[in-house]
Amino acid sequence: MSFWFFYFFKVFFRKIFFKVNTPILGGFKLTHRCNLRCYHCPFWGRTGKELSFAEVKNILDKMHEMGVRIMIFEGGEPFLWQDGDKDIRDVVNYAKKKYFSVGITTNGTLSMKGIPSDVLWVSFDGMRETYSKIRGDVFDRIVKNIDESDHKNLYANITINRINESELEEMVKFLSEKVKGITIQFHYPYGGEEDKELFIPLTERIGILDRLINLKKAGYPVMDTYKALNLMKNNDWKCHDWLIANANPDGTVSQGCYIKNRGEVNCQYCGFAAHAEISLGFDLHFPSINMGRKIFKYRTI
Repeated sequence: MSFWFFYFFKVFFRKIFFKVNTPILGGFKLTHRCNLRCYHCPFWGRTGKELSFAEVKNILDKMHEMGVRIMIFEGGEPFLWQDGDKDIRDVVNYAKKKYFSVGITTNGTLSMKGIPSDVLWVSFDGMRETYSKIRGDVFDRIVKNIDESDHKNLYANITINRINESELEEMVKFLSEKVKGITIQFHYPYGGEEDKELFIPLTERIGILDRLINLKKAGYPVMDTYKALNLMKNNDWKCHDWLIANANPDGTVSQGCYIKNRGEVNCQYCGFAAHAEISLGFDLHFPSINMGRKIFKYRTI
């Protein structure tokens, strides 16, 4: 743990005194392929060559050299990535040799038993009827996989949109008995007809965020900090997006906003709580730092 704090403050001082931007958090889209066709997702329809295991390792080496120390694998559905006899478990085990903490975000349709990541998120975007509209008729399968998971650090992430926001309290209460904690983000409009139905502009988010704050005050495991939730009402935190680096299935790596090279960047549309939290952490907001410590379960390497 002390080594992690040493590294964090090394990044802090390099920025303050030498103007060097060192990313800490990495996101790696292993594949765009997915076994679902979620209404809100812009990625499953994208095609292209996928990386071999050797290429994945090279990118993990590169991102480590950039400074990244927390790695999160995503997709598409990252559990579908495979190269011969290598799968997501092999990728995670290699990453764990280099990174303080390694996570995965999954749609939960496949078994979540025996996954060696330090943290595992399952996306959860509505109760049964709403879930079916957004993700397909897989609600019972996903709940079953959550219940059967043996992962000790299992979280849920809710992408809030116009379709599911009315069920927010029900989702949080339902999930609170099944996972260790809940994180949130708002749907980002990548473009398309579905965004007209899903996207919630800033002017309409205040009440939703107040409801989340009330759930957190009531003791439900909403992990996002009070300050981040309040700042997301107007998106007026100081964004240090250089703290984040992203890799895509074609092998490209970029530093900065999650949307970069994936869609049109518009900060007024942003709903990524993770961007707010890591930026607040850099500004020495200790509840955000502590939130990261609780979730990522840092290891010494």
